[in-house]
Amino acid sequence: MSKQLVSRLLGMFRSRAQVGADKFGNRYFTRVEEVDGVMKEKRWVEFKGSDQDPTTVPVEWICWLNGQRKKAPTPEELAELEARRERVKQNIELLKKKEEEEKKTGVRPVKTVGKFESPNLKSFIQQFPDTSLDQRKGHDEVSRSKDGTDTEDATIDTDRSSEPTGTGATFKPGTWQPPT
Repeated sequence: MSKQLVSRLLGMFRSRAQVGADKFGNRYFTRVEEVDGVMKEKRWVEFKGSDQDPTTVPVEWICWLNGQRKKAPTPEELAELEARRERVKQNIELLKKKEEEEKKTGVRPVKTVGKFESPNLKSFIQQFPDTSLDQRKGHDEVSRSKDGTDTEDATIDTDRSSEPTGTGATFKPGTWQPPT
């Protein structure tokens, strides 16, 4: 090697700064160097031992190496994230055991979501300013005949809303026109 190359290599290693290490013993470095007249930060990892296995690099360090993080992860942050990963693993194991138990017994718990009673239609109808609850009640009473079945033409035109009414028994596709 030429003296110039050796000098340059020694200069690179002297100007590097170790920013951290992970639990596997990998060490992480940075240095600022000039590239095409612009000062750029270079980041790299030196693996512990001769086994250069990139799968041993934690995701936080990968993000730092790729420039997705400005600051290197702190030891406290790494410990906290490792503890969280451990809790997630434990939760996964508990859920797997619970699922296996449910498969063995053949009983799955019934899950209910939401309210147990029917929705409050009065408050829904009150949202529409042109229709009061009394008008709706009157419209429903007029549109039902004495035997309890719906009649299509039993309503008066002045009380009609723009909402569709009827059972759908007389529906013909393509014939509906918007109210005028």
